[in-house]
Amino acid sequence: MNYGEKALSLHEKWQGKIEVVSRVNIKTRDELSVAYTPGVAAPCLKIKENINKSYVYTRRKNLVAVITDGSAVLGLGDIGPEAGMPVMEGKCALFKEFADVDAFPICVKSHDVEEIVRTVYLISGSFGGINLEDIAAPRCFEIEKRLKEICDIPVFHDDQHGTAIVVGSAVINALKVTGKKISDIKAVINGAGSAGIAIAKHLLLLGVKNLIMVDRFGIIVDGNENMNEAQIEIAAITNPMKIKGDLSDALKGADLFIGVSAPNVVTEEMVRSMADKPILFPMANPIPEIMPDRAIQAGAYIVGTGRSDFPNQINNVLAFPGIFRGALDAMATDINEEMKLSATYAIAEYIDDKDLSIENIIPSALDRKVAEKVAKAVAAAAEKSGAVRKM
Repeated sequence: MNYGEKALSLHEKWQGKIEVVSRVNIKTRDELSVAYTPGVAAPCLKIKENINKSYVYTRRKNLVAVITDGSAVLGLGDIGPEAGMPVMEGKCALFKEFADVDAFPICVKSHDVEEIVRTVYLISGSFGGINLEDIAAPRCFEIEKRLKEICDIPVFHDDQHGTAIVVGSAVINALKVTGKKISDIKAVINGAGSAGIAIAKHLLLLGVKNLIMVDRFGIIVDGNENMNEAQIEIAAITNPMKIKGDLSDALKGADLFIGVSAPNVVTEEMVRSMADKPILFPMANPIPEIMPDRAIQAGAYIVGTGRSDFPNQINNVLAFPGIFRGALDAMATDINEEMKLSATYAIAEYIDDKDLSIENIIPSALDRKVAEKVAKAVAAAAEKSGAVRKM
């Protein structure tokens, strides 16, 4: 099927993938007086007395803003906020479909960190959570950091943390299949942008000790003059042996490869240089760092990609709907590391150990029940870690 042609045809027909639907009847004078003036003044005054009552008397408890500046949309790059709208609408549709979360796309016409932060903060009182999407690195790191400091609702950059959470789940289950311990493996991540750095930090929290990052300038290591601030930070906590070189050097003896970079940068020779039963997650879209069939022919034991036409699809839809559902249900003020880890383990544990195999290490992206399990785990972690709103 030519998905591009079909998407053009259907998007023209749909003229938008989401809409606002009223939750109340307004057919009589009394109904109008309760839903709007004069009756609406009563909940307004209650909220004036206690802002947290906005979670009781309005839809705020189920509203998420999906925010982009259009600078890193899919693999299309900086296409602008208007051109990013179909993706943001799609994200909102996934929120509703998988977790019954009402999400609204907001595309900001600016690449300025101060303007974006200020814009999002000023509208944050209308929402229960903020999902940052398709914002280029390194700007995305600063925007998320600043917003988490000043907003009293969860702020979550899905390109970073959603990806990291699902990758973490796949790693946990793949290691079960190979019989390896996470603390013993050598892991290599190619791509040191927003997703790569978030994956690295998450894997370290999960217990990886020997992790090497690579970007287009080579292995990330202290002293590399081409690094940005985020890469300098990650260099200090990765690559313990201080290895230098390129991707081929990094992959020698590696147990795990994760790609969030560019098409066809991994060769069969590189795969053959890896450790016994190598795990490869080449996730560049639409063309991965190495195609699964080539990787398997070269000796890969387990392969996962971001594509739906191969086994082990690593897809963020396994994470973000349930994460926000859980955060909203708990009236969380943040999505912290404890909540992210709980989501990772919930996704991994969704597949019973006896059902794990080289082609079944991650749940189907279309399984609606995953979000329910993730939501419960995240809500519990929010409560336990104290990241909940005091009413």
